[in-house]
Amino acid sequence: MSDQYERLSTDRRALMAGGAAAAGALLAPSWAGAVPAADLAAIRKAVEADKADAIKRLQEWIALPTVAAEGLNVKEGPEYMAKIAKDAGFTTVEIIPTDGVSGVFATLDVGAPRWIGVYFMYDVKQFDPKEWSSPPLEGRLVDKAPFGKVMVGRGATNSKGGQITLLNALRALRATGKKPPVNIALICEGEEEIASTHFRQIATHPKVLPVLEKCEGIYVPGPSQDRLTGEVSFTLGAKGPVELQLTVDGSKTGIGPKTDIHSSEKARIDSPIWRLVQALATLTTPDGNTPTLDGFMDKVRPLSAREKELIAQLAKKTNEEAIKQAYGNKAWIDNLSYEKSIERLLSQPTINLQGLVGGYTGPGGKSILPSKAEAKLEIRMVPNQTYEDTVKQLRAHLDKRGFQDVAINVSGGYDPTETAEDARVVQAALAAYKKMNIPVTLSPRSPGSWPGSLFTQPPVSKPAIHYGVGFGSGAHAPDEFIVIDSANPKVAGYVDATMAQVQFLYALAEMK
Repeated sequence: MSDQYERLSTDRRALMAGGAAAAGALLAPSWAGAVPAADLAAIRKAVEADKADAIKRLQEWIALPTVAAEGLNVKEGPEYMAKIAKDAGFTTVEIIPTDGVSGVFATLDVGAPRWIGVYFMYDVKQFDPKEWSSPPLEGRLVDKAPFGKVMVGRGATNSKGGQITLLNALRALRATGKKPPVNIALICEGEEEIASTHFRQIATHPKVLPVLEKCEGIYVPGPSQDRLTGEVSFTLGAKGPVELQLTVDGSKTGIGPKTDIHSSEKARIDSPIWRLVQALATLTTPDGNTPTLDGFMDKVRPLSAREKELIAQLAKKTNEEAIKQAYGNKAWIDNLSYEKSIERLLSQPTINLQGLVGGYTGPGGKSILPSKAEAKLEIRMVPNQTYEDTVKQLRAHLDKRGFQDVAINVSGGYDPTETAEDARVVQAALAAYKKMNIPVTLSPRSPGSWPGSLFTQPPVSKPAIHYGVGFGSGAHAPDEFIVIDSANPKVAGYVDATMAQVQFLYALAEMK
């Protein structure tokens, strides 16, 4: 969904305004644990020397977009992913076929006691070059106040820019004659932007699953700092999505005309558009805010006391008015307080109507009775709800009300994901942030989605997290960017973001 970097709000990091103490000297080359300060300094020197080439590598990756929704570069995307994994030092690299876009699986076994899994996505959202201030596939470096020098391009922050920092970190380790302190399993897919339709086939592949089962957990590298304070929002889970279309087509059902006809016939012939509108109206309360899908809300798990505590901390550290201003809304649903709005954001499932298409929408009228209508829906689920249950509930709900003619096409989805706060990978990430003097706010989950449940649930059953520093914005939107040289000393630029990946690997290696 590209939602793998969504936070408390669509661009929460740009909107936070307070609370955190100064970050101090960001990523200073000192380490109190297993890696000597001299080694860390040497690695940093290698990262700095590689910076110009690293920028070119990211630009080259951005120049080759895989867009699963459009079938664009679905063969070239995994081939390029395999190439850059090999170039970064992975010793076994294999393209994993699926019933859709192929995946890539790579390993770097250095004989270390521990394994860590890393999740990459090499697909991006669609883009219209006319909406961009610079070409979306160029990866142009521009000065953008107040951030500093940024790279603008589709996939810059979602998610190639953050991912390539790990590959650059591995290059720097190799350049200084050092092996990673942990073994690494890299699992990549090209369908995250269409809700990871075939990702289970990759995660459970007989060559992949046994390696994932050895891992301490799986993490996603990417920028996660607030652009003002440098604070990281660290999420312990994410909602799960169902992407689907509802269609009423008179040519297939006989309910309504098989082609558009004169509107006078509405007096005796059903309208597919009205059929669809009435079916949609049964799915939520009249205001659209609360799902009424039969059985859908029955398993929703209430927030725990700890989750409410974390949300209260989020409310204190974020700027309500700045978020409202960014969205252009004046009040939350039901005039909720800010803290209660966050509780609802993170705890409530939603049924969202993304688009409704049908009939004539040109100038003036056309006097037709349309034959077909389609609605694009996105359902987001919370813990204890499942993708499979939701799809079954939707079909049963519509059939019960006489809407057997409403066809359901599910294009992708997966369950919500949760990771325990005391998981070793979580504690390693928090330890790395602490070593780098970067403040962290924990959040129970992201309101967005990523396919972490494919890792946290059987058969893999491993914790899954996001980790990284730096800042980027514009995911799914024109002028998407990631910061290369930060104007804010509290926020990492590209060199520091790469060093943060080194820090995490060492933090995980030394965890008890």
